[in-house]
Amino acid sequence: MAELISREGNKVEFKVSVPAAEVNRAYDQVWAGLARDVRVPGFRPGKAPRKVIEGRVGKGYVEQEVRDRLLETHYTQAARELKLSLVDASIEPQTLASGQTFEFTVKGETYPEVKLADWSGLSLSAAAPEITDEVLERTLNDLRERNATFESVERPIEAGDQVTIEEEGEEGGTYPVYLDVAEAHVRDALVGKTKGDTVEITVPAHSHGDHEHAEHTVTVKVVDVKTKQLQELDDAFAGSLNFDSLERLRTDLKGELERRAQQEGEAARREEFITALVDGMEADIPQALLDRRREGMLEEIKDDLGRQGVKWGEYEAFMQEQGKLDDFMADLGKNAESRVKRDLVLEKLAEDLKVQVSDTEFNQTMNALAQANGLTPAELSKQLGPNGINSYYISLVREKGLQQAIAQLSGAKSEGSEAAESTEEQSTETRAE
Repeated sequence: MAELISREGNKVEFKVSVPAAEVNRAYDQVWAGLARDVRVPGFRPGKAPRKVIEGRVGKGYVEQEVRDRLLETHYTQAARELKLSLVDASIEPQTLASGQTFEFTVKGETYPEVKLADWSGLSLSAAAPEITDEVLERTLNDLRERNATFESVERPIEAGDQVTIEEEGEEGGTYPVYLDVAEAHVRDALVGKTKGDTVEITVPAHSHGDHEHAEHTVTVKVVDVKTKQLQELDDAFAGSLNFDSLERLRTDLKGELERRAQQEGEAARREEFITALVDGMEADIPQALLDRRREGMLEEIKDDLGRQGVKWGEYEAFMQEQGKLDDFMADLGKNAESRVKRDLVLEKLAEDLKVQVSDTEFNQTMNALAQANGLTPAELSKQLGPNGINSYYISLVREKGLQQAIAQLSGAKSEGSEAAESTEEQSTETRAE
């Protein structure tokens, strides 16, 4: 049971009471899992007394597991019961004991009040790209290019060749260069040369990552020259790609291109619709909300850099030296504001449409997400935590609202088209009479 304690502006506080029966059920579930998973010498699986198991895992572990299980379930349920869409929240759990009611208090911030412009008559212009015969042929030729072979030739190098070169110097090595995609200074230096020639390639000044490279010269030797061999566009080529015939390849490829085009069109319509909502929204967005989103995005960037072995302090210092730090932070702020506005309009849209995600729907999507990540639903819930589960639930509501709104617009457009066609037919019949 959830009870609203206070609500001032977008700050909210509420209390949740979990009945003793549900607390006992959570304890039973945790103990059942431990009895199944914890092996105790001298006892068959599932037969060790709780006191013995508790001695191996610790009493604190059991209580923490039960507390986490209760918070994961009842925090999200309480927010839904009170119709609160929380941006962020802190949870203060009270004492937990078997056979007693468990209570916790939540303090958080809700999204600010948002007003959307009337979108019911909006006409979305984005459409799926047309898959013409030209597009199909271009894609087939791309397949030929990707499956091309190369044969050695004794002649001067041409622009489409694959050239194997040996670079001089301590850091040199032998590697192939595909001239059809090589940079101009490389292609220009090699075209016209032959196998065995020594060539000097002038590399212009350029930036690479966080390093500046001055203009310099690389000396290489041409080891081999190969010409590209494209397969004929016939049944044999289709067979090499595991298709029965060229006609079957064309048919299946066109179907796949049309499927992707449809997805691209749907994505474009979604973006067009969201942009229209953002452009027409009215909201007083707290600076704290923007700052929190910006800080969250910055932490993601730091984590990404860390996975690449780059420390944020070093990267920040480099940008400062290059005079790019201010622009970087300004762009980060703009992106944070854009994301917040998107979240706000989608949240309001779902609210206006009275969108609901049932417990069955939510559990099905959680189970599917867990399976996709090689986790059990319980493991996924533990990883996400109460705030993460609530955020996931909100994302499902927003997505469902967006789909519903676009379906309404598509239906209105279809009805409008049918009405126009009917009017045109009636007008034609009148003229004929």
